Amino acid sequence: MKREKLLMVPALIIWMQVSQVNGQQIQQIPPSLLLQEGENFTTYCNSSSTLNRLQWYKQRPGGSPVLLMMVVTGGDVQKQERLTARFGETRKHSSLHITAAQTADVGTYFCAGAQSSR
Repeated sequence: MKREKLLMVPALIIWMQVSQVNGQQIQQIPPSLLLQEGENFTTYCNSSSTLNRLQWYKQRPGGSPVLLMMVVTGGDVQKQERLTARFGETRKHSSLHITAAQTADVGTYFCAGAQSSR
């Protein structure tokens, strides 16, 4: 019998301040996900306002957040090995996709956005 490894890759719902002036928020979905090794994973960030740039981070259990990718142009797609980050044309939505999840992918994934203060 083949034994499959389970990966816990939580993508917590995070409400973050993206502007100190307006206090805009970002919602991340899904709240959590249980994957098997080799499966694909996608998480989404939706902002209540237009962002100038968006960063995706990963935090391993007990570790500090590490920047994975930054997207700065609406419609932009950034690829890095098995990771793909997309930033919507309206600059309010982004997604992070991981192809063929591996044990090293275990952690918390979250996004942070920046908005210009005019």
